[in-house]
Amino acid sequence: MILLRRLLGDVLRRQRQRQGRTLREVSSSARVSLGYLSEVERGQKEASSELLSAICDALDVRMSQVMREVSDELSLAELAESATATEPVPTPVRPLNSVSVTSVTGVPEERVTIKAPAEAVDVVAA
Repeated sequence: MILLRRLLGDVLRRQRQRQGRTLREVSSSARVSLGYLSEVERGQKEASSELLSAICDALDVRMSQVMREVSDELSLAELAESATATEPVPTPVRPLNSVSVTSVTGVPEERVTIKAPAEAVDVVAA
């Protein structure tokens, strides 16, 4: 199961680490306890919109950018989750027709059989 709070925490942590800042610096700037910010980054606590806004302001990053990164991470997580699904996705099966072709050189031993979907074969008599 994909947890949005965990993805959000990962993005916030990466933003902070890219800036080379500590939890203490960001928590002080956002006016949130160091422990609570740590729990948000680890995906253990849900961040309210007000708290998320304060953290984004402290990181000097737009909330829309953070949410875009979270959306990208969510898309990748969903793809990975569906790829590991136990039931394979059925693929449609189209019937194949066999077509025999005799060589234009006139040698009867040269025969080729082509298997193709029925709608893909167009035979024109000359």
